[in-house]
Order: sequence, then structure tokens, then C-alpha cells
Amino acid sequence: MEHESVIVEFMGIGFDLSIIISVIVTCIIILLFSYITTRKLSVKPGKAQLAIEYIADFVKNMISSSMDWKVGEQFYLLGFTLFLFIWVANIVGLILVINIGGFSYFKSPTASPVVTLALALLVILMTHYYGVREQGFKDYFMNSYIRPVPALFPIKILEEFTNTLTLALRLYGNVFAGEILLGLIASLALSFGPWTWIIGIPLQMVWQGFSVFIGSIQAFVFTTLTMVYLSHKIEH
Repeated sequence: MEHESVIVEFMGIGFDLSIIISVIVTCIIILLFSYITTRKLSVKPGKAQLAIEYIADFVKNMISSSMDWKVGEQFYLLGFTLFLFIWVANIVGLILVINIGGFSYFKSPTASPVVTLALALLVILMTHYYGVREQGFKDYFMNSYIRPVPALFPIKILEEFTNTLTLALRLYGNVFAGEILLGLIASLALSFGPWTWIIGIPLQMVWQGFSVFIGSIQAFVFTTLTMVYLSHKIEH
């Protein structure tokens, strides 16, 4: 069953309440996780510190695989924040969904194309900014759009739009499809009483586990592509 979004207006602009709530919750979870895992840093780390160190090393390896670490170190915090935000945003909707009276009040933020398009647009704009900062406007423009063949200029302009769309829609499509299928499986489990629980509940657990895996992969892919795009833009 499709649930409508609750729209709140501010200065004539409509905002999806479920997105606002879920993004705030996602940020709170990340802040709490970061605080808990770093409040007692030690040379002999405990499990909490090991968890965040593993994520930090994982992000560092993603950046190192896309560009030289001396150049990519400046994007370390960006990559860490982006990966953690997208991963948590992909997962929160699997843990909790709030639908009341046919309206949706909580879901995965990345199950909305508005959020994923905003993230993708932010990433693409940042690649241009760092490209200009690193090379200067003239060299950046020549290296990105004119060289090696000026005739490729229209294709490279089109590539900027396709990169934005594919980056956003890949993430949105996977997370949204996962939540829709979870909803369908839940409907199946409740459709004919206890007899369907035997099939529905194990299937729900299996699909949730698979959705966690897909959400993790999508966070990895989005962050890796961000670093690849950045490396292309800052190359001389």
C-alpha cells in the first residue's frame, strides 16, 4: 500500500515531513555513534573504537584507490561523512517505518529522489569547485572540456548531467525498491492470518538482511564514485 507524504509549507515552499524527520534522526544517530566511539580513545582500543577505526580505514582505502593519498587526504573527512550518512540513511528505514492514517511520517531518507538528487548535485558542484581551485578556471575548463579533442565538448557537457542523474537514481532506485518489497512481504505475512506468518516472517528477515547488504554496497558505490569524479576534476 502506497502512503502519502505529509507536506508542510514554509514561506510558500512545501517540505516532506517524513524526509525532514528521517534526516534529523539519521544525523542524530551519526553524532551519537561518533561521540560514543571516540570519547575514550586509547592505544589499546576497545570494540567501539575499533568500529570507527575500521570505517575510517575503509574510507581511506576508497580514496587511495581513486587518487594519490597526498592529494586525496583533503577529502578524507568528506568521504567519511558521506559514507556514514548514506549508509545510516539507507538502513534506518529498514529498522523503523511509521505510517499513520495513510500518511508516511518516517522512512529511509534515500528512498526519496529529492534527497538523492540533492546529494548528487552537491557532489558534482563540489567537483567543479575543487577542479577550479586546484587548476585555475582556464586550465580546468581546457582540461575538462576541450582537451584532447574540442569536438567532444557537447558530450562532456552532457556527461555532467548524466553523472548527476545516475549517481542519484542508482541510490534512490535500490533503496526505494527494497522498502517497497519489504512492504509487500509484510502484507503477505498479514494477509491470511497465522498460516502466512510461516512464510512471511522468515522471508522478511532474509530480505531485510539482503537490504542491509544492498544499502552498504550503495553507500560504498556513491562514495567511491564521488572520489573518482573528484580525481578526474583535479587532475592537471
